[in-house]
Amino acid sequence: MPGNLEGRYIKLEVIGGKNLQVPSQRIPAGIYVSINIDSSRRWKSAIGVLSSDKSVAWGNTMTLSLDASPALTVEIRASFELCRMLGGGEVIGKLEKSWDDLLDHGDEPFDISFPPVRGVQPSLTLQAIFVHAFDNQDGARVDSIVECEITRDADAGHTQFATYVTSETVSHLNDAVQHFQLVLDQYPVDHPDHAAALTNLAWARLQGYVRKDFQDIDHIISLFREAFALRPQGHPDHPLSLYYLTEALTWRYSRENTAAYIHESAQLSCKLLSLCPEGTYLRSIVAGASGVDYVIRVCNKLPVDASDESIHVRRNVLKLRPMGNEHRPRALHELAQAVEQRFKKCGSIDDIDECIQCRHEAVSLCPEGYPNRETYLNNLALSLKLRFNHQGKHRDLNEAILLHEEVLHLCPVGHKIHDFVLDGLGGALFIRFNQRGNIDDLNRAISLRRGALTLRPPGNPHRDHTLNNLALVLKTRYDKLDASEDLNEAINLYHESLQLRPHGHSHRYTLLFNLSLALCSRFKQTQKNEDVEEAIQHCQESLEALPSLHPDRWFSYRGLKEAYFSRYRVQHNLADLSLAVNNFRLASRHPTQGFPNRMQIALHWVREAEGHQHTSASEAYQTCLELFDNHMMTRSSVISRREAATAFRGAQSLPVDAGSCAIRHNALQRAVELVELGRGQQWSLASRLRTPLEDLKSASPVLAHKLSEISKHLVDAQGSAGSKDRAAADRAAIQYRRLTEQWEGAVAEIRGLKDFSRFLLPPSYADLQAAAHHGPVIILIASQYSCSAIIVLRSGEPHHLPLSSITLTDLKDLKDRFARAIRQASIMGPQELRNDLIVLLRTVWDEIMLPIINVLQHDLKLKYHSRIWLCPTAAFTSIPLHAAHPFRTKADRSKESCLEDLYICSYTPTLSALIRSRQTMKTRVTPSFVAIGQGQPGSEKSKALLAVDSELELVRKLVPATATRTTISGDAATRAGALEALQQNTWVHLACHGKQDPTQPYDSHFVMKDEPLTLLDIMEKNIPHAEFAFLSACHTAVGDEETPDEVIHLAAGLQFSGFKSVIGTLWEVDDAVANHVVEAFYKNVFKDLKDGGVMDCTKAAWALNRATHAVKTKVPLEQRIVFIHIGQFPTQNISRELVLTQGWTTWKKFQEWSIADNLKRIFSPNRA
Repeated sequence: MPGNLEGRYIKLEVIGGKNLQVPSQRIPAGIYVSINIDSSRRWKSAIGVLSSDKSVAWGNTMTLSLDASPALTVEIRASFELCRMLGGGEVIGKLEKSWDDLLDHGDEPFDISFPPVRGVQPSLTLQAIFVHAFDNQDGARVDSIVECEITRDADAGHTQFATYVTSETVSHLNDAVQHFQLVLDQYPVDHPDHAAALTNLAWARLQGYVRKDFQDIDHIISLFREAFALRPQGHPDHPLSLYYLTEALTWRYSRENTAAYIHESAQLSCKLLSLCPEGTYLRSIVAGASGVDYVIRVCNKLPVDASDESIHVRRNVLKLRPMGNEHRPRALHELAQAVEQRFKKCGSIDDIDECIQCRHEAVSLCPEGYPNRETYLNNLALSLKLRFNHQGKHRDLNEAILLHEEVLHLCPVGHKIHDFVLDGLGGALFIRFNQRGNIDDLNRAISLRRGALTLRPPGNPHRDHTLNNLALVLKTRYDKLDASEDLNEAINLYHESLQLRPHGHSHRYTLLFNLSLALCSRFKQTQKNEDVEEAIQHCQESLEALPSLHPDRWFSYRGLKEAYFSRYRVQHNLADLSLAVNNFRLASRHPTQGFPNRMQIALHWVREAEGHQHTSASEAYQTCLELFDNHMMTRSSVISRREAATAFRGAQSLPVDAGSCAIRHNALQRAVELVELGRGQQWSLASRLRTPLEDLKSASPVLAHKLSEISKHLVDAQGSAGSKDRAAADRAAIQYRRLTEQWEGAVAEIRGLKDFSRFLLPPSYADLQAAAHHGPVIILIASQYSCSAIIVLRSGEPHHLPLSSITLTDLKDLKDRFARAIRQASIMGPQELRNDLIVLLRTVWDEIMLPIINVLQHDLKLKYHSRIWLCPTAAFTSIPLHAAHPFRTKADRSKESCLEDLYICSYTPTLSALIRSRQTMKTRVTPSFVAIGQGQPGSEKSKALLAVDSELELVRKLVPATATRTTISGDAATRAGALEALQQNTWVHLACHGKQDPTQPYDSHFVMKDEPLTLLDIMEKNIPHAEFAFLSACHTAVGDEETPDEVIHLAAGLQFSGFKSVIGTLWEVDDAVANHVVEAFYKNVFKDLKDGGVMDCTKAAWALNRATHAVKTKVPLEQRIVFIHIGQFPTQNISRELVLTQGWTTWKKFQEWSIADNLKRIFSPNRA
């Protein structure tokens, strides 16, 4: 030591440490340095967190007087508590150092090394500097060394435990446990060191269990649980306590193989990993081979099943494989397998959606060249097929086939999964055949599955599966081509497969109901009773093997239905017919099976009930319509709803066939209800999200707000679900479905309120009579079983009028003849007589409208010029019923009256739509009029409309000066400009090209300057203050040929968005003569409008009637009758929310008004 050091000071900094290993191998909370200055004083550094490289950075300093003893004791110690130390912890290294040793390095940092621990030398980096004054601002902490008995026991326990670990002498473990137990005995439960004492004892005992020196694992885990409970989230020692408990559970599983312990260990590991900062030693252990990796390896060896516990552990494993982890695809696969199995057992769409999300992500993480990419692709394809079978979304099937084809390319002959690929692609093509009927798909499916069977000879574990699959496609080809050899081969294959799946086999039931269908087919051929008896026996056995809510019970019900019907057709035993109908009922109502399969069986029920004139026909129709409505509600966009509407053969005629059935059973009110339930479902579904809630707000503001918010989110979700990004679209569809479930829950709550029990339920006949308050509504039913008209009146029973002289075939022929006549008329001169069209309109008069008019005039005494509404269905929707005309002369040489001479005629797509159009606006806004015209379209190859500008100018002049008037044309008439104008004005006149899209009606549009204004654009807008729209464009009221009863056209879209009254067109409009109709219409609608008067759209139907009369000499017949009126004027004091929420009871007081009084008010003599 240089010179005289009395009165001088040294500043000692503990910079850091390396190779800091704990002799007992226990994971420390941290490491600290202790310097004993003399026998009574000691300095301690802060407890530093050990890094993954087993180093610690401290940077702590102390200032000491050199008057102290000439030597120091330097110790490195492991602390097992961060918050509050119990004792001194475990010694890692200890050295005696003189001042000379510390001061010989000048002012430079230096290292000191300690005796090796497990073959590695710990070291400290220090720095010693002379200072001339004592400065304690550096945070030096010098404590008096006062050791109590508890501290001595704790330290002795650590020492004995470290000796046990290195020597494996059990006596040292017993001594350690004894010391730790003594410490625990001194600390009651409420003492702050109780958790530390519990942990020390539990860890020592756990290591004894690991080395098989102790066996009390239950007690050990209970000690860890107790300590963990005393260190909740946020406690500094919470992560370490969590680690200790996880270790104990993992070790217990390794001994006992009880899945519950590794399940819990995986769950705790997820929490633990998130609590361990990157770079720390604890994280390196938790995330290493003996931590998370071991837990995952064990979990991956567990059998994948459909239990909640199995799925939960797979979710935890996935959390342990975050994004960027190379093993994440495997974790995604394991979770997908588990939720897919639960889907197969329970039928929850949430499970198959989650499965496909996982598989999509796994594929995205496996680029080309990735090992086993083909397996991930194949699994995704199989899951997509499952979802298609459950939901019927064609996009799933198309993607599955593309994936299977890609996998087939990646897995040529000789590849280890070539047989799986052949079988999978064959299955996808088989499904597509069932959808489209292309025999090439079926033949290729058979060829592929034969190839798979060749690769799975006897003894192959998958042979039974392939035998079943090949038999299935062969039996289907028999159904299609009546090739008996296919049926016999299928039955032989099923029997061989059944031998490979004896009683007790978990999937025997699938063979049983498949074989039963094949046996039923052979029974129809041979009429051998043993075949049908065996079929029934197999289906009953399969039912016994399945829980009551298993989705596959549907197949058993279907098999029994087929067996009983087959036997009934041969033996004519009515008991078999009843049994068949009961199984129809069970299958169509089986809640866990997907809607497509339930719809198919319900449609079959309808056909059989009609064919056998069974009393269950009405129930079958009701079931079909309800299933159809529920199926549509699950679809997250209007496009996918139409896809669903066209997916089922025969479903398009359901509403009218149901109505016809009810009529034949003399249930006229029920007929009206069924027709209404089945028609315009897409509009009905969409309108549910726009229900006004004023009355509900008065009854329950909280529920009104809740439903309003969910409805807004649902409307937003409809748009996002149409994304072209498949993964994004799937996520949006899942979100939509969850919102739908919330919406249904809110509606159920609302129905529990007084006076709201029928909130948003399908209307009863009494409810629907509200549509006829201002005049009768004539529903024209065109069914394959009968054609008829039902006249709905404001009160009393409906009137039924059979149209026995025409059939559905006649109507379809009439529709086609009208189309040809209109095309022919479009190339004729203005003065040429439209003979073909006249003949057709006379037919409509004689065969359809005259019988109805006779009832209106003679039975119902309806006055001339009264309002009537036509509600055509099916083929009737394509016929201009309003233009029915006798074109005859009476004996007095006067002309016979036509329909429009007798009554003011309007159309309505459904009775509910008419009721909705009559709602009174709560806040009356100042009327405003906008005329939108586009004669020079830039976005499509359409001819210029030369008369548009003159039409706009004409309309501008006719609109009263007192109204706010706007004209948008030319470059300003864009899609965005037109949409904005629709939202900002109460009256709209549109003059442009209109295009009806026959393949996708929601793409029907008005042609603007830049891009089309589509029906979908219009539907997405809610314009509650809108009143009237005149659509001077082609094809604006022409429906969709595939789903005519959905009434999907531009005029309906405007009505849905809020316009109460709309004039649309049935075919192409000649803009050269349209001006005459437009001029006559607006002159009449604004007639007698006095200064300061308000534009009144209640005159629209009457004004159109007057206009068509006024232009008879100027406008050709086909252009006069092209315009139709849809909807109704707002009715005084009647709100839609009253109608929809209170079961229509409020409506009854308005039924005291007389039709005559209203007609007198509307049709005064100077207007007639």
